[in-house]
Amino acid sequence: MFSKDALKIDPVSTVQEISRTLVAQVHDVMRRRGVVVGLSGGVDSAVVAALCVRALGASKVLALLMPDRDSSPDSLRLGRLVADQLGIESVLEDVTPALAGFGCYARQIEAIRTIFPDYGDGWKCKVTLPSILDGERLNVSQLTVRSPSGEDRTARMTPNAYQQLVAATNFKQRVRKTMEYYHADRLRYAVAGTPNRLEYDQGFFVKQGDGEADVKPIAHLYKTQVYALADHLRVPQEISGRPPTTDTYSLSQTQEEFYFAIDHRRMDLCLFAFNHGVSADEVAPVIDLSVAQVGRIFRDIEAKRRATRYLHLPPLFVEPIAEV
Repeated sequence: MFSKDALKIDPVSTVQEISRTLVAQVHDVMRRRGVVVGLSGGVDSAVVAALCVRALGASKVLALLMPDRDSSPDSLRLGRLVADQLGIESVLEDVTPALAGFGCYARQIEAIRTIFPDYGDGWKCKVTLPSILDGERLNVSQLTVRSPSGEDRTARMTPNAYQQLVAATNFKQRVRKTMEYYHADRLRYAVAGTPNRLEYDQGFFVKQGDGEADVKPIAHLYKTQVYALADHLRVPQEISGRPPTTDTYSLSQTQEEFYFAIDHRRMDLCLFAFNHGVSADEVAPVIDLSVAQVGRIFRDIEAKRRATRYLHLPPLFVEPIAEV
């Protein structure tokens, strides 16, 4: 029978298994000396950093703190908190100049001004989706802006505006990943990625950005399971008690608002059920939703997999090439 315990894991054995695998992957397969981890102040990167320390030792883990001008001050503070608690070296790399050089911010403003022509310096923004629980809805993103005087305005985004805004914003993940590989090459380290299973499955990552890594220690774990490991690994409560955020746009927003349109606990259970052929009828009473609502979530899982399949594809060749 399906239950809320479907995602329950044994943290001790899970950490041991991941640690053994990391040692084999980093030392034996890739012949690297250690790992670089980008610390965002979120639970995923904190858990990955802690796992790498368990596996390789604190002296073989480098934390990168990579804020830009839109980052919440909490991200840098919490990233430092994790690095200090784990006893690992951290390097601050402000990526704002690089992003400005690529035209990230100017291209964002250009896209936003097609919706709100007066948007400019001193304004803030975020992108959200309507809740999947409120009924059948178009999966169309909305743009919310806040003027310097504090007035909020929201409007549906056109496809062109959305695509340009996302494309410009994706510079952030790609610049950060470039910085991670600089330090990895400098130290002969590997790059550790931080996506969990929910993000990886549903395409919540940027290709050649935060989706790129040499090892992905928690990509097989649902977000709920990552939180369980956070408790076991003694990640600071201020981090493990926070809702998952994006920290991508200048206005704060949760991952639920931006992409999943439902909280991660129920989304995890729905994804697990969908992966294991559990019907919406069985899932609905367990997560206190209607059968119709669970059905919508199942359809959204399928839709996101179709829409983001490109993100998971490796480079395509005309003819097969033998592996080295």
